[in-house]
Amino acid sequence: MKTLAITLLTVLSAFTLACGYSSKATTPATPGTMPTIATLAPNSTTHGDPAFVLTVTGTSFSGTAVINFAGVAQTTNQVSPTQLTATIAAADITSAGTVAVTVTNPGTAGTGAYGSGGTTAETSSPMNFTVN
Repeated sequence: MKTLAITLLTVLSAFTLACGYSSKATTPATPGTMPTIATLAPNSTTHGDPAFVLTVTGTSFSGTAVINFAGVAQTTNQVSPTQLTATIAAADITSAGTVAVTVTNPGTAGTGAYGSGGTTAETSSPMNFTVN
């Protein structure tokens, strides 16, 4: 009986290993759409001023595009496919200087086998905003 159990265990192990399991190939994410900034309105303010609404005009903004002010993502509203707005807090303009403004189109999740595919997030070149 012990020999039969060992033989069955050996056969089962060999069968399991012979079937071979390989990880499924996934398709890597492709580059997303690159947004571009044409203008900022306003393009400057004075330090110590109250909060204000920043309007970013450009191209290739996705429906979920986000304005980044000094590298921090802002709550963003899409006015149109070429115009976004965000309220910039007074705390973000407390000192004079130049602030980089960018727009990011977030990546999309893959829908292929095992979550493959999708797109990567893309961020525009920065445009300078001046705090006087």
